[in-house]
Formats: sequence, C-alpha cells, structure tokens
Amino acid sequence: MIEHPSFRIEPWAIREVGIDFDVLAQSESVFSLSNGHIGLRGNLDEGEPHGLPGTYLNGFYEDRPLPHAEAAYGDPESAETVINVTNGKIIRLLVDDEPFDLRYGTLNSHSRVLDMRAGTLARRAEWTSPAGKSVVVRSTRLVSLRQRAVAAISYEVEAVDPVSVVIQSELVANEPLPQRHPEDPRSTAVISDALIGEEIVSKGEQALLIHRTKSSDLRMGAAMFNQLDCPEQTLTESEALDDVARLTVATRLEGGQRIRLVKYISYGWSRSRSRSAVHDQVVAALAGARRVGWDQLVAAQRAFLDDFWAGADVEIDGDAQVQQAVRFGLFHMIQAAARAEQRPIPAKGLTGPGYDGHTFWDSETYVLPVLTYTYPVAARDALTWRGSTLPAAQEHARSLGLDGAAFPWRTIAGQECSGYWPAGTAAFHINADIADAALRYMDATEDEAFERDVEVPLLVATARLWRSLGQHDMEGNFRIDGVTGPDEYSAVADNNVYTNVMARRNLRSAADLVARHRDLADELDVSAEEAASWRDASEAMVIPFDARLGVHPQSEGFTDHAFWDFESTGADSYPLLLHFPYFDLYRKQVCKQADIVLAMVLCSEDFTDEQKARNFAYYEAITVRDSSLSAGTQAVMAAEVGHVELAHDYLGEAALMDLEDLEHNTRDGLHLASLAGAWTALVMGFAGMRSRSGRLYFAPRLPEGITALRFKLRYRSRLIAVDMTASTASYRLVEGPPLPIIHHGRSAELTERPVQLPVPATGRVLAPRQPYGRRPTARRASSGSGRAGPSAGSSTA
Repeated sequence: MIEHPSFRIEPWAIREVGIDFDVLAQSESVFSLSNGHIGLRGNLDEGEPHGLPGTYLNGFYEDRPLPHAEAAYGDPESAETVINVTNGKIIRLLVDDEPFDLRYGTLNSHSRVLDMRAGTLARRAEWTSPAGKSVVVRSTRLVSLRQRAVAAISYEVEAVDPVSVVIQSELVANEPLPQRHPEDPRSTAVISDALIGEEIVSKGEQALLIHRTKSSDLRMGAAMFNQLDCPEQTLTESEALDDVARLTVATRLEGGQRIRLVKYISYGWSRSRSRSAVHDQVVAALAGARRVGWDQLVAAQRAFLDDFWAGADVEIDGDAQVQQAVRFGLFHMIQAAARAEQRPIPAKGLTGPGYDGHTFWDSETYVLPVLTYTYPVAARDALTWRGSTLPAAQEHARSLGLDGAAFPWRTIAGQECSGYWPAGTAAFHINADIADAALRYMDATEDEAFERDVEVPLLVATARLWRSLGQHDMEGNFRIDGVTGPDEYSAVADNNVYTNVMARRNLRSAADLVARHRDLADELDVSAEEAASWRDASEAMVIPFDARLGVHPQSEGFTDHAFWDFESTGADSYPLLLHFPYFDLYRKQVCKQADIVLAMVLCSEDFTDEQKARNFAYYEAITVRDSSLSAGTQAVMAAEVGHVELAHDYLGEAALMDLEDLEHNTRDGLHLASLAGAWTALVMGFAGMRSRSGRLYFAPRLPEGITALRFKLRYRSRLIAVDMTASTASYRLVEGPPLPIIHHGRSAELTERPVQLPVPATGRVLAPRQPYGRRPTARRASSGSGRAGPSAGSSTA
C-alpha cells in the first residue's frame, strides 16, 4: 500500500515539502480550491504530471445510462455524473525549449501551501532543466469567495541563469481522464468527451470557450484574461483550436529577471440560457475581476475568511495535529458552501469526482449542522435547494405508490441516481434527515420566511410519506417495515430504530407547523384529520427494545442474528463491502457505521442515560467503521457516556480522514462529512452542545490529551464564545441579546460578562471493546507532538 505523505503540522496551513508522484491524486484533493460554484483540484499549474485532472461546476453534469442486470419496476434508467469541465488552470512553461516538467531535469526544491486564512494555494519550485538552465517558479491560486464566477492565478518565473522562456496560458476542454477503479463502488464513472463545442474565441490576452453537454443539454462557458508584467521585446500571440484557446508569451530573461502573468478565469453555466447569454455572463464576470485586480481579489478573499473564522474558529490546546485538521475541515466546508447559492453540497464537495459528484443524506446530517451554527446562510441555501427539488421527490414517491415526497438517495439535480434498491430507495430515512436539518436551522435562526417558504412544504411532504409508508398494526402500533437505516450492512429491515425515531420527530413537527400556519395548511390541502393522523402515528411509533439484553436492536430481530466472525477477518478484508457479499453482511450482527448511536446523538431526549451507555457499548463491539461517516458520531456519544479518551481517538480518525488518507480513496475527493465530524466531535462531543426550543445545552468534558477547547457558534442572531478546560467552562455573549443556557443541568444566562461554571469530574466507566483489529488509533501518546502511528491491533481502513 502506498502511504499518503504527512503534511507538516501548522495551525493555519497545509504545507507539502517535496512532491511524491505516487500520491499526486490525494494531494490534489487536499489542495483543492472552491467556492461552492467553481471547484479546482490542486493540479500542478503545468497540468502534467497529474493524478486526476479536475475542474467542476456545481450542478453541472452529464446523463449516463444506468444498466441493470435484471430490470425491475421503479429502477432509474439513467444517472447524473459530474464532469470535468473546461480547465483554466493550465499555464505551461518552456525553458530554452525544455518543458517545465517535474519528472525531468532536477527539482532542487518544491513546496505547496494551502493557506486557510488567505484562501489561497501557493507554490514555489526551483528547477534546473536537463540542459542545465535554472529557474524559480512561483504561483498563487484562488477561487474567489466574493466574486462567485471568478478564479485567478498569479504566475511568476524568475531566471537564475540567462534563459529564453515561453509561457502558454490555456483553456482546455475534454481533457483525457484516467480510468476509474472498477472494484471500488465509491469511485466514479468516467465520461469522456462530454462537451460539444459551440464557440471558441481567442483574441489578444482574452479567450472564451462555450460548450454544451451531449445528453443533459446543459451549457457552460469559460473565459480567461491574461495580464502581463514582462520585459520589453516580449512576443505574444493567441490562437484557438478544437477545444483549446491559448495565449503564448515568449521573452528573454537575464539572471535575476522575472516575468509575471496574472490569469483571470470566469465560469458560468445554465440549463436554459442561450449561447450568447452564457457568453455575455462569463465576459461580464471577467470584466469585474479585471476591474478589481489581483491585489483586491486577494484582500477580499482574506476579509471574507476573517469574517468566517471570527464566528467559526475552534482552538485546541494539547493536540496540534487535530487543531490543524479541524480548521482544514471547516475551511473545506465553507469552500463547498459559500457561493453554492441554492445548489447541492456534494459528498466530496467540488474536490473530486467520487460518488459521481452526488449529494446524499451526508449533507443534511453531517455538514449542515456545522454550517447552521457557523455560517447559517449557507445552510439555508442548501435546504432551499432541497425544497426546489420537491416536485421531483413527489413524482418519485408516486412512482413507488406512496404519498408525499421520496427524496433521492443520491442525486445532482433532484432525480434518483441510485440503481441499487436496498442501499438506495429503501433508505427512506433521508426524508427525515432533510426534515431534521430544516428543524435545526429554524431553531437556530428563527428565519420566518424560510419557515413558510421551505420548511412547511418540506415537512408536510415528508410527513405524508411516513404516513403512507408505515401502517398501524392490529394492536394500534405504527410500523415502518422494509427499510434500510444508516447502517448499510443491514437492509430492508422492519422498524429500524433510527428511521422510526427520526420519522416520529418529522410527523410530530409537521403537525405542529400546520397548526401554527393554517393558511399554508389550506394551500397544501392538509386537513385537521390528516394532521391528527400524523400525531397518532408519531405517538404509536414502534421503537424496538430487547429487554433481555437491555439494548435497542438496530431493527426488529437484529440482536437475534449471528455475530460476524471478526477474529477470522483479516485487516486486508476491510472494507467488508469489497470482500464479502451483501447477503452475508445483511444476516449478521456487523455494522458498517454507527446507526443506533447516530439516533442517540440526533434524538438525544428519546433515550435514557442508561440506554445510551448500554447501546453504545453493545454497538461498539460490532461496528467496523467501513464508512467515513462513523467516527465523528461515535466520538460524540463516547464523550457523552464517559469514554472521553476513546472519543479523542475517534476525533482523530474523523479529523485526519483525508490528511492521512485513512479510507484510501482521498484520490477521488475529500470526505466532507467526516471533516464535519471533527467539529461535531469537539462541539457536540467534548462541549456536549445540544439545542432545542430556543435554548442551548452544554455538558463539557475533556480528555487528558486536550487541555483547553475554545470555540464560537451562532445561535438566534447571537455570537457565543465558549472557553473550557478540564475543570471550568466559561460562556460569553459576543453579540446579541442575553440568552438562557443549561450547563450540566444548571441554568445560567449569557451576557457580555463571562459566566464561569465548574465542570464535574468524569467518573470511571468500563471501556467498551471494538471488533478485533478495528480499534481506532490512540491519540494520547502522540497528541501535540506529530503524526500518530497505528496502535497495536488497530486498523483504520
């Protein structure tokens, strides 16, 4: 196995010194830049060598056939796949006719730095050509968080020896792509030559390409303007060929002399606008970038992030590695969402094509809670996008013979793109996940316009789904049979606890909303009788409980299944889904990811403290964490039930998922939900933060390896600062009116003056066991000192 390189531990940057061609694709994901509309993978400026070239536009996709070995009613016939659009990153360099290519000549030094405060990717290379000519290349790249359609690159070449240089700045469409990994369902389909050229213009320093997709019939445009600071007697010429527009700049540099090119790039796409309209759109965006100029783009980027970090930063004393990683996660979440503006947040953001660029329930359950409390406008936009796909979800429900809305398991534009029934259509819990995210956002913001325009229609449609999907049995209990919960190693089971407790909240909340908004209820044809049926279903919901074991079975009968033989399962057999048939997984007690545990995190009030402790211990022993979604959730509940050191271990796994490539698929893009899990583990786990009905609850507790935790969060037009150690917690209102909170069951009111309260000692509890070979890597031995190596018997595949 090729190991991912270790990045240097710094509080505000990801720094790579040297370059390892074997893991270029992983580094390209880590160094991706995005603003939620444009995504640029961290490919080298010259384009080659590369692991996986990638330039993406949120929501821009191509249709592809979705074949089925045996066709069945309701199977989707096609799927949406994100495609690599026109690449504006490429700036090629020739030194005395020798291409600047890191595989040839001598690379004297090379470094790249992702600056999470500046929002830039900087690169410096000292290179000597095979002919012995040396140059220093410096570049800085950004995707603007202020100007949605704009990216820019500052590219500078300094001659060490007198030398002739040629720079070629390009727009390139339909780049050849490496083949996917067919053995890994987490990777993506490869669609070659997806773009059909409609317009190519190259005139002087400016160029433009307009393309449309062959099947989905979406239109996109990309434009560039190149601003030069160069010696006299520099030659420039422009040209346009099939799928390529190029500016070539040739000059002579003496030793110590420099040439600098600033490249402004703009992108836009549309389903409905004409070619000329898209042309005008990208030209206008380019003009806006040129007017502002490079220095102001850089300053605006820093100002945007200064504002973000002022309300979102998390500070940790004692674990420098996790400190870096949690900021890395927050940085990529704001990149994925800042300018998405009513587009989805894909599972990989815009950092790679993994999972075909689809969005899943990950967005609502893992990413949106973080954004809700740090940058709520982005959470609103993502939920508004879900609301816009409601007609497609209603049509999907009708095709399944159900009322209401059945949101797709995986999608880009709102259509179901999963052809696998148990892990897709049967995972109806996504409907309650969306409702839960909307409820959380409303509780945190009191956004009345959102409530009327988005939340009420969403909750009514999802409540109708649950009422038609479930049924009252002969004893009056309400059952939801034949569904798949979050744990995809169980499928089509009856009364999945996670699904049922989330559906119960969905039904009850929908009834409350229509009672409060009778005018909207009338518009949506919700009668008093229908709303009453939702309350009846919620009150009669079946929540299975195994009295013999004193735990909740994941679904009815689950605790009667045979246990998986973990001791006979080697470390190289994980993830299990790549080495065993689903049939075998479905009939055993083995969990891909936390399921009951997630239910206890999201619906905490539905479980007693004793049930939480017993459930957590039981499912720890059978959860293998083959999903990157699991560790962050397990960290939260481990902290709540007193296993704070184990919670620290799980925090490390969630936070380092991509910086250490723990799932071995960072090449295809980052794991946004896992990165969100680091914030969740710290704020909901170690700080014990929960919110409901206009009040914040905290129950702080820290592991020995973290001596202090400080963070801010936004809640109901307030900015709140929390500063906690092992013995005390201080709460302060930075902005907004006073707010009541609960600290370990004790009431307090937040004002501008800090409220300092004692943290009770965490009692000793019996440590739970994990499946053989699946313990998380221990943090305490390495906290704050460097990269943690795997502990004996551990595996993080």
